[in-house]
Amino acid sequence: MPEGHTLHRLARLHQRRYAGAPVRVSSPQGRFATEAARLDGATFVRAEAHGKHLFHDYGPLGVVHVHLGLYGAFTESPLPETEPVGQVRMRLSGRTQWTDLRGPTRCELLTEPEVDAITARLGPDPLRRDARPELAWQRISRSRTSIAAQLMDQKVLSGVGNVYRAEVLFRHGVPPMLAGRDLDETVWKAMWDDLVALMRAGVRSGRIDTVADEHLPEVTGRAPRQDRHGGEVYVYRRAGQPCLVCAAPVAHTELAGRHLYWCPACQPA
Repeated sequence: MPEGHTLHRLARLHQRRYAGAPVRVSSPQGRFATEAARLDGATFVRAEAHGKHLFHDYGPLGVVHVHLGLYGAFTESPLPETEPVGQVRMRLSGRTQWTDLRGPTRCELLTEPEVDAITARLGPDPLRRDARPELAWQRISRSRTSIAAQLMDQKVLSGVGNVYRAEVLFRHGVPPMLAGRDLDETVWKAMWDDLVALMRAGVRSGRIDTVADEHLPEVTGRAPRQDRHGGEVYVYRRAGQPCLVCAAPVAHTELAGRHLYWCPACQPA
């Protein structure tokens, strides 16, 4: 599932390409046809993201809410348009570009109060300037639930997924099974600031990089990471491989149905 930086990157792209002008909206697949007909020819007001949710605002006509889920994806192409390929839920076409959306978990036209109800359920997003990290700390510091589980709970913190979860815990030497209430507040504030910096870098580059300069392949002589997710990371999807800092084998388990990676030596219980 795409992490928050991907949705913010898409919001910036769609804002740049479509905002402030009329757009053509269609649903070649048909599952969004009624809503698309209502929006077709309307002005695209703005695009924004909150956590893993993307919102296309059409003013009084409503807001298109997209959650990509596990299989959803946008494809971006320059005009002229071509015939749809596959099950295109929504096609958006502007002055110079067109965008297809396939396979989302959610693609729905909502009112502003309905959008507010979604965002009210979400924790603070490190990529939003209106984020209030103290709200996440209130929940974390009162809970016996592991910090690893809480970082993935979108009601606690929105936009953070499996990669950022594993990497920020490693970077701050926090054992993943530590109860939230046992986490030091100073460490939490450092983790939050780190997530802000890492995720902003991810918006700019389109990939997740968490490795410090001194541990990069060109410095250490190791082979670059080969993974479809891209980016240089410390522990994510590196089970059994040597830690880039201490050479101990990276550990792996499952937590709440998701893969969890950490270094037992750098993140001692």
